[in-house]
Amino acid sequence: MNLISILDVKDISLLFERAKQFKKEKRIGVCHEYLHGKTLAMIFEKASTRTRVSFEVAMNQLGGHSIYLEWKTMQLGRGESLKDTAKTLSRYVDGLMIRAYRHSDVVEIAKHSDIPVINGLTDLEHPCQALSDLFTIQELRSFDAKLAYVGDGNNVCNSLLLGSALVGMDISVACPKGYEPPESIISIAKEIADTTGSKVSLTHDPFEAVADCDIIYTDVWVSMGQEEERKRRLKVFRPFQVNSELVKHGNDPLIMHCLPAKRGEEITDEVIDGPNSIVFTQAENRLHLQKALLFRLLK
Repeated sequence: MNLISILDVKDISLLFERAKQFKKEKRIGVCHEYLHGKTLAMIFEKASTRTRVSFEVAMNQLGGHSIYLEWKTMQLGRGESLKDTAKTLSRYVDGLMIRAYRHSDVVEIAKHSDIPVINGLTDLEHPCQALSDLFTIQELRSFDAKLAYVGDGNNVCNSLLLGSALVGMDISVACPKGYEPPESIISIAKEIADTTGSKVSLTHDPFEAVADCDIIYTDVWVSMGQEEERKRRLKVFRPFQVNSELVKHGNDPLIMHCLPAKRGEEITDEVIDGPNSIVFTQAENRLHLQKALLFRLLK
């Protein structure tokens, strides 16, 4: 089994139960050696804080090991094919986690790999983030809640759309015109939602999206690789800032952000540091969810 898309997880509820167990056991000091002798190779083309640390700590706490590999310092950086890299690493390690720019690169590596491959972030999806976000929502609220995503229709938004539909949770997305999620993602999410009884809606009005919502989620307006668009994006996205005025239109909503945050841009200090913010619980849950994922894929 690979985790390239959040759609690859067929039994999310069981994954969340395992994450809940690991979180409880960590707090009371219970240790495990489930992955003793196992090694996870982590390939990074993009910078990372939470993804790298949470996966490294997860492997360590499960009794395994991790290896950090920077794309540009590997032979990949000198032109070795993705196929040859995948086949070689499959002979050395027990699993691969890849954080890359192009989703197609992760798909290609998975195609030629003989071991589980995990998408640690691509331009299309961020399944590990969305899974831990959904776990957090289940933990602190429920899937009867309405989730409002405000901002860029990016990889996180894509995975949240698909994931919300899978668990039967309503989601409303507000993006500026021209910055919506891909139509293919929207179509799949709506198709799934029809079977789970949830609602997927899109708008260009952030106040419409957050009306009576239970959770507001946002992300940076300028992602890695979009730095040249920064000036234009800041202007276009300004009306989509998650601030105290926008929050008032929700149902005393919880506040979520996948981090890193550009404080004063997509979200204000007052909101991200406010009493309804669960941003750092989100960040913590990356560890517990990924332990559950690694347990499933590598044990």
